[in-house]
Amino acid sequence: MTARLVLAFLGCKLAVALVNLVTFPRLVPGRRPDLADVSLLVPARDEAHHLLDTLPTLTAQGAGEVLVLDDGSTDATAELAGAVPGVEVLSGAPLPHGWLGKPWACQQLADAARGRWLVFTDADVHWGPGALAGLRDQLDRYAAPVGSVFGSQRTETFGERLTVPLIDDVLLSFLPHPLVHAEVSAHAVAVSGGALAFRREVYDRIGGHAAVRDRIVEDLALGRAARRDGSRVAVALGNGVIHLRMYRGYREVVAGFGKNLRSAHAGSRALIALDLLWHLAAYSAPAVLAGRDRRWRIALLVGVLQRAVVSVTCGRPVTDALLAPLQPLAAVPVAARAMARPPTWKGRDLGAGR
Repeated sequence: MTARLVLAFLGCKLAVALVNLVTFPRLVPGRRPDLADVSLLVPARDEAHHLLDTLPTLTAQGAGEVLVLDDGSTDATAELAGAVPGVEVLSGAPLPHGWLGKPWACQQLADAARGRWLVFTDADVHWGPGALAGLRDQLDRYAAPVGSVFGSQRTETFGERLTVPLIDDVLLSFLPHPLVHAEVSAHAVAVSGGALAFRREVYDRIGGHAAVRDRIVEDLALGRAARRDGSRVAVALGNGVIHLRMYRGYREVVAGFGKNLRSAHAGSRALIALDLLWHLAAYSAPAVLAGRDRRWRIALLVGVLQRAVVSVTCGRPVTDALLAPLQPLAAVPVAARAMARPPTWKGRDLGAGR
């Protein structure tokens, strides 16, 4: 029975991944001559090690303005950002009661921005030539006032290769892209705060970041609010045009994923445990039991094939799919961290967030 359930689960994921291999849009660089109505907005807390690399890629996009909000940094974030020509640095106000840090930083940026389009991006995201124009082209193609790009993930250590691709697996194996534009549910949407665009009137109408002030995964909450508002949301894969290295090493992965995991499971430790146990059964157990039963050998093959399709879609080495049986094991410390303590990030307690 368990083998049949695992096969059914993996078969469904493989089917969705194949649909997305064919249908999920990839960002293509654009050539728009005028992007003066765009404000590029960067919340930054202790990001000096990223900004010297990423800010020049933002100022080269041709936006009307590039604003960086220094959110109480203890490093040289403000000084380094201010030294980049074309960047305006804002000093963040103290964190109000009931707010988490990133929504508050983004709301301040939106309040200060002058553009008709608000494009939020993280300090570690690289925008290649023509990326912003390509995003605007994508928004026009779908007649969408909201859009997002899932940046291509760079992974340089073995621990990163084991864990970071799970983000793409969730995106590409559970949500068929055609549902994003179907009138089915506000939950049939996915966005990334690393590159998230709003037409100003839509952002204001849904309440901006103030409406998600206590959300740890605030980007997804905003995407769902936009869908409930009736707005179309255009999403695309970064295709190497927008890319990032989200975490540097396995320790950062555990801290970062552990921060979001409880929120992604409705705050339930039991759901986290059940999810982890199921993925151990679906991906790790077949590698152990393959010698006992043909169904487990098939499950092992389907699981690796499903991850291979996701790798091809994202432009990663297809051989990384062979790590599939090890990935749930690598997620055990992440789940343990999420269940054992209230989440924190960059010195702030996120325990009151949802």
